[in-house]
Amino acid sequence: MTTPSVSDIKEVREITRMERIGAHSHIRGLGIDDSLEPRQVSQGMVGQKKARRAAGLILEMIKEGKIAGRAVLIAGQPGTGKTAIAMGMAQALGQDTPFTSIAGSEIFSLEMSKTEALTQAFRRSIGIRIKEETEIIEGEVVEIQIDRPASGTGAKVGKLTLKTTEMETVYDLGQKMIESLTQEKVQAGDIITIDKATGRITRLGRSFTRARDYDAMGPQTKFVQCPEGELQKRKEVVHTVTLHEIDVINSRTQGFLALFSGDTGEIKSEVRDQINAKVAEWREEGKAEIVPGVLFIDEVHMLDIECFSFLNRALESDMAPVFIMATNRGITRIRGTNYQSPHGIPIDLLDRLLIISTTPYEENEIRQILKIRCEEEDVEMSDEALTVLTKIGKETSLRYSIQLITTANLASKKRKGTEVSIDDIKRVYTLFLDEARSSEFLKEYEQNFLFSEITPTAAGTEKMTVDS
Repeated sequence: MTTPSVSDIKEVREITRMERIGAHSHIRGLGIDDSLEPRQVSQGMVGQKKARRAAGLILEMIKEGKIAGRAVLIAGQPGTGKTAIAMGMAQALGQDTPFTSIAGSEIFSLEMSKTEALTQAFRRSIGIRIKEETEIIEGEVVEIQIDRPASGTGAKVGKLTLKTTEMETVYDLGQKMIESLTQEKVQAGDIITIDKATGRITRLGRSFTRARDYDAMGPQTKFVQCPEGELQKRKEVVHTVTLHEIDVINSRTQGFLALFSGDTGEIKSEVRDQINAKVAEWREEGKAEIVPGVLFIDEVHMLDIECFSFLNRALESDMAPVFIMATNRGITRIRGTNYQSPHGIPIDLLDRLLIISTTPYEENEIRQILKIRCEEEDVEMSDEALTVLTKIGKETSLRYSIQLITTANLASKKRKGTEVSIDDIKRVYTLFLDEARSSEFLKEYEQNFLFSEITPTAAGTEKMTVDS
């Protein structure tokens, strides 16, 4: 059996640190300043100033918790940054604010009704911040004395001496507390907290008075100040959960473990009504507060008339999140009907929406986005190659030119190049067709393809046509 070399181990460590690069992994926020003015290039966002300013206003209202059940529609051509703006809003809201992102077609692929899938998405986007007060003992361990019976059998007994900057107390220890202290490896000089309700012991770190023993402790040791005041104190603990998590816990026999099983299934409306009543009660008592989150549905034109009717009703609830939709459709048929409407959304729902419009990117903005993507994908590209790629992006589409970055980089590596050159861009441009050239190819060689539309001519012969 061969032992791995140092270089092999180093390579494994590098692989475990590697992160996946996604289409919007370069987005860090909305790129707006404190006065809600968008910067030209900031936090991965480029251009779309008007749309970002509007999104910034919505963001402020969400943070202040002023709005519930408001709906926003981001509408624009494909590749104009609609999803990027929604991602930027999610990043700017932070970890504490629930953000749920789904595609319009997802609701039809789940093993539950459409309305149940939408309800779960809604409730996943509403957080409940639950506050509870608990009594704790917090102090520095002065001494732990554990007495074992001389016979070797029977319960252990012991004493624990704790101190703060103002007082010192000796506590008698029972069997369970001795086991907990041994399990946590608590020793003299540690700062610990003991939850009086559960008896749970938590090590906060080592006291600064023991800092001289640093060399014996190691670099991972955390040093903290000795607590002040009384040993016993009341502390407020805050838990943030979503309404959907509370639904799952209360509707399944296995309790919170149901969250990890994946298959939540349909949840009865009676369970949700009881939870809503309890949450309302907690809010009145000051035990809990609502954290309004965001539900983002991309490709919203994929929803049908039943879903839109449900959304109309759901948005009127006081437990509704901020609802953001995105679509790239113009006047199109509402799914499930024979009627046409702007963006494929019924007029009565459109009346409720704040509509943010996105516009096509200018050439200098396309260049800046491509530059950011090159940095994100760790690709070295010459200025001339970037200029050519920008021109391709302007004439075809931004998405197509972004796709060429990685392929051109692979072509460059193949020829042992240090950076992507114009020749690499030309090579991959000829290898991979964009939408316009692919359409031309189909029209030119339509007779060689199957299932083109066949329309009989007046003379009785058949003519192959391609649907325009």
